[in-house]
Amino acid sequence: MPQLFEPPRYIAIEGPIRVGKSTLAGILAEQMNARRVLEPEANPYLASFYRGEGGSAFRLQMYFLIERYRQLRALGPTRPLDPVVADYIFEKDKIFAYLNLSDEELAIYREYFAQFRREIAAPDLVIYLKATPEVLRKRVARKNLKAEQQLSDEYLEEVVKAYDHFFFHYTQSDLLVIDTSEIDFVERNRDLQELLRRLAEPIRGTQYFLPLGS
Repeated sequence: MPQLFEPPRYIAIEGPIRVGKSTLAGILAEQMNARRVLEPEANPYLASFYRGEGGSAFRLQMYFLIERYRQLRALGPTRPLDPVVADYIFEKDKIFAYLNLSDEELAIYREYFAQFRREIAAPDLVIYLKATPEVLRKRVARKNLKAEQQLSDEYLEEVVKAYDHFFFHYTQSDLLVIDTSEIDFVERNRDLQELLRRLAEPIRGTQYFLPLGS
């Protein structure tokens, strides 16, 4: 039977801290024999930001913006020819900028963001992984990274709300929303196989996915 649709060639996975972005990106990249693009994590201002030091938010945000721009610009301004799986989208940077920067800092940030955004290709499909703040807090505790332990419950809740608001209005790509609070693509192969079957079918606009029996 002829293929009735062209599967996404450029997939990006998004969601808040410890929701499973990198894990799922690795799984999909292996399944698709795709190039994997990992979000830059070695930010020299991250620890000072978590400690709440003055001015650290702006330095942190501009560093991430430039590094994310460099990474995604390397893919080219149009849809890549070879399959790509990234564990972030360029626009996610703005979510945190609006959470963390002052009005004066945002004015500078927006100038750079607008310039960089014109050179970045949008994914064919974005997979938004979400979870409750309570679930994310447990995963942060389980990961037990010192810097992440300093995240307050209030900030984590703000991040979750900001992500939900952003993706409620997202229209740049087709979007698959997955609530991971009750599913696990690593420990439960059934959940993973159901997702892979879903990705073999067309996704148009915004759609939601929940594995059966989870």
